[in-house]
Amino acid sequence: MRKIQAHVDEEGRLVLPEGLISQYGLKPGSQVLIDEKATGLYVHTPVGHLNKVYIEPTNDCNLRCVTCVRNVWDEPLGLMESPTFARIIEGLKDFSPPPMVFFGGFGEPLSHPNIIDMVRRAKAIGSRVELITNGTLLTPDMSKGLISAGPDMLWISLDGASPESYADVRLGARLPEVLANITAFRRACRGDYFFPEPSLGIAFVAMKRNIADLSSILELANRFWATRVLVTNVLPYTAEMCQEMLYLRALSEVSYISSPFRLDLPKINVDPATYDSVYHALRNFRSVNFAGGNLGESTNRCPFIESGATAISWEGNMSPCLPLLHSYVTYLHDTERNLKRHIVGNVNERSLYDLWHTPDYVAFRERVQEFDFSPCTSCGGCDLFESNEEDCFGNTFPTCGACLWGQGIIQCP
Repeated sequence: MRKIQAHVDEEGRLVLPEGLISQYGLKPGSQVLIDEKATGLYVHTPVGHLNKVYIEPTNDCNLRCVTCVRNVWDEPLGLMESPTFARIIEGLKDFSPPPMVFFGGFGEPLSHPNIIDMVRRAKAIGSRVELITNGTLLTPDMSKGLISAGPDMLWISLDGASPESYADVRLGARLPEVLANITAFRRACRGDYFFPEPSLGIAFVAMKRNIADLSSILELANRFWATRVLVTNVLPYTAEMCQEMLYLRALSEVSYISSPFRLDLPKINVDPATYDSVYHALRNFRSVNFAGGNLGESTNRCPFIESGATAISWEGNMSPCLPLLHSYVTYLHDTERNLKRHIVGNVNERSLYDLWHTPDYVAFRERVQEFDFSPCTSCGGCDLFESNEEDCFGNTFPTCGACLWGQGIIQCP
């Protein structure tokens, strides 16, 4: 977190640095939503500012993990074609500054034969570039090619820290080979020993079967000089995977709900002397602040809208977020939910700029930023919960009240 100096002019207007205005799209005439919090004001990014584009090079993968939607999918699998990617690159040039590009989605990006060139072309227009991979295809030659293309960050998905626990989740993969690939990648990186380039991130999907590995995952992150570790929960695509969830209580826990009845906790030792007291405090109070940070702040907050993101599938379809990029079945509260994708348009037919500024899409982003949806994640008690087409507040497709990303349960890099 950085501190930014601004000033109030003689007419009482807050004047921000020019670089900040450009970075967050705070242009003249922009409508800005402001939340008043206990520690000050939170300024939301204007919904008209495109800051991040998720690009799905493919929805296919070389693995068949137990957590994967492909186990129950009937959608066609394919690779993004060169003309589609060229349309995206040309579209990105219409935005200033150029949005960040994240190569990921519902498939393994490194299985696309042109992925190195795709990274290079995104960097060439001035975009920050990140990519996520399961690491199995991160051969020495692939590592050298990627590093030469210049990505800013590479994310590795590691869902186990021992060969046994890793293979239990990622069917068809061997942890020693993945760790050897990461080691070779690190050795080939530019920069000095402490700050190699590109940066490395570790993504870990937490489940009952692997949560005991988290401490070892953090040790691996230190070993590879990872600058970020992202822990997310599992999204069950089958009824059997519901047994792996670690968050059903968190969906209704009072400490995760914003309330005028507040408990303020300081930074405190986490050890046997504090476990019981802190645990009971969290369970029995309506709103909990840790050193000024509220546990309920991630509730009813779309991380994709807040970060100014959009997503583009391998076919070129634009969606507001990764969860709406495809149709699939998932489960929550022992209920099967049939979620339908929401497509704004296709970049092969309309420019990225036009799609982003489509009036219906702008109105949807505004609606999601307000997040006036029914509280489906803590309720889930009616037939409307079985899809994302309508909710009991009168919202129509797509509805987001049951979205686990919007409740801080599921996270994406």
